[in-house]
Amino acid sequence: MKIQTQITEKLEQAFSPSFLDVRNESFMHNVPEGSESHFKVVVVSEAFDGQRLIQRHRAVNTTLSDELAHHIHALAIHTYTPQEWASQAQAPDSPACRGGGK
Repeated sequence: MKIQTQITEKLEQAFSPSFLDVRNESFMHNVPEGSESHFKVVVVSEAFDGQRLIQRHRAVNTTLSDELAHHIHALAIHTYTPQEWASQAQAPDSPACRGGGK
C-alpha cells in the first residue's frame, strides 16, 4: 500500500475529519522520482476543539508513528477545528527545500 494511502486512512479513522488533504511533496525535494518521504497534511476535525496546537500535532504524530519511524522523512502538519477552517479555508504553502543539494 502506498504511504500516502496509509496516512489518509489512519487520519480519517483517528479524527473523522470534515476536510482532509494529504499531499506528497517529495517532488519538491532532492529525492528520487516517485518517492513518498515528504508530506503535508491538513486535518480539519471537531476532535481538535479545545486543544492547543501542540496537543493536535502530538495526536497526529502518534497516529502516524509507524510511518514516521520507517517511511516519512518530513511531515508538515496543519490542524484546524471546523470553525477555524471556515475563517481560513487554506493552509500555508510549504517552504522551498533548503537541503539535499538544492
